[in-house]
Amino acid sequence: MPDRRIPRLPLSILATSLGLALAACSPSPPAADAAAPATAGGAIALPDGWQRVVGVDVPDAGPTAQQLPATVRSDDGVEVTVTDSSRTIAGGDDVISVMEALDLDAQVFAAPVNTATVAGRAAPKQFLFNRTTGAEGVLSLDATLFVGNSLRRHGTSGLAGKLRDAGLPAVIVDDLQPAPDKVRKTAALFGAAEAGERLAAQVQAQLDEAARIAAGHARRPKVIHVSATGAGGQPTVGGADTAAAALIRLAGGDNIGDAAGVSNYSVLSQEGIVAAAPEVILVSEHDLELFGGAEALWTRYPTLRQTPAGAAGRVWVMPDVQLKYTSVGSGAGAIALAQALSALAGQAP
Repeated sequence: MPDRRIPRLPLSILATSLGLALAACSPSPPAADAAAPATAGGAIALPDGWQRVVGVDVPDAGPTAQQLPATVRSDDGVEVTVTDSSRTIAGGDDVISVMEALDLDAQVFAAPVNTATVAGRAAPKQFLFNRTTGAEGVLSLDATLFVGNSLRRHGTSGLAGKLRDAGLPAVIVDDLQPAPDKVRKTAALFGAAEAGERLAAQVQAQLDEAARIAAGHARRPKVIHVSATGAGGQPTVGGADTAAAALIRLAGGDNIGDAAGVSNYSVLSQEGIVAAAPEVILVSEHDLELFGGAEALWTRYPTLRQTPAGAAGRVWVMPDVQLKYTSVGSGAGAIALAQALSALAGQAP
């Protein structure tokens, strides 16, 4: 049998076309203000003082022999039998990251347009996707499996039920749960339960190590996570219920979005940013691309320069799949962030 695995390409390579734009969806991510300078490796070049915080040793199960059919309980309480995952519609990068860890890259048939994963950007179809997405658009993709990552968008909206009624197996693995549980459930629906257990155990061990590092911090530095998406094109901060907020807390930082009382990705006023006085500005690699690079970040959020983080030029850039999603990369990302915060915590605020 020929090897259908997708080569690991640099994350900065964008999909060259959009296979489908589903009707009644949220606006496209904002266009970058200007072309962002890139390094020879393809990543955006960072100014002096900025740094990349990247976790290593992300768990990977390697080639996996699937055991299908597999019957699992979707997070909306419905038992679903999966018989064919060869053309999977993935609701988010958290799902795709598990598929990559199981070496099922080639089965990613459709991915969100804002995907930051290699397999997602190489998928035959990309699509706009939110809670108003219609079943007809999803069904028109002619997939064999739908894997949603949000009870709010894919369950209570009625989408998963309509897909099942039309004959398309639909499983939801909700994003608001610990990374090991999500990894375990996602692997099981692809008929790789044993590999999923091993991956989940590795992620949990890494999360425990990050918590151990954080416990030794002299204090908890204040961190603001900014994003280019989440509020109709306006720049936002990560609220208390986001994966990024959970990562920041575990790694020993205080998330500004928690103190501001915001949820999901929400707008925080320029005055509110100054008052919050963050010591670290945390942004994902893909969001930095969407902003248009370093200077564009300051343009979109001018008062960030007036914060302790801005004055020190302390901007940390992390991979999206380690910062914005709970999945196989969460533990590695948590260790890297805890280590970075450890050095800062030893300094006076």
